[in-house]
Amino acid sequence: MKKSLVTYFSATGVTAAAASSLADAISADLYEIRPKVPYTSEDLNWQNKKSRSSVEMHDRTSRPPLADDKADISAYDTIFLGFPVWWYVAPTIINTFLESYDFSGKTIVVFATSGGSGLGETTKYLQNSVSSSTKLVNGKVLNGRFSADALRKWVGTLGI
Repeated sequence: MKKSLVTYFSATGVTAAAASSLADAISADLYEIRPKVPYTSEDLNWQNKKSRSSVEMHDRTSRPPLADDKADISAYDTIFLGFPVWWYVAPTIINTFLESYDFSGKTIVVFATSGGSGLGETTKYLQNSVSSSTKLVNGKVLNGRFSADALRKWVGTLGI
């Protein structure tokens, strides 16, 4: 496999754990996508229509600012992009991240954590945030604990 980077956004730590396990299993580097203003538990209350996450997710043009834009993606051929599924798609901060860098000619493998839904059409909604020469691959929901062998086996099925 070519040189890989595992990037992730994690609001509560669940996706961070999955990303760390994946990076360890495939000997990839790890980069956390952090919002400029961290999310609080009140921000994440999906039952409150006025919570920050609800407002962002109901406005598909929302682009929460990043804490930094210093990820060195130029050194990587394959980028694994992880996030929690919000409202059946990626949080809009993922669009911010994708629109902040040039992923031309790279392969991005999407993975997620979720409390109950799958990836659905997440990749379709992210395609507009990258160039047409970026290959977006619909990956897997990584809920629970996966062994390093299981993660390597999954990545091996991707053909990258």
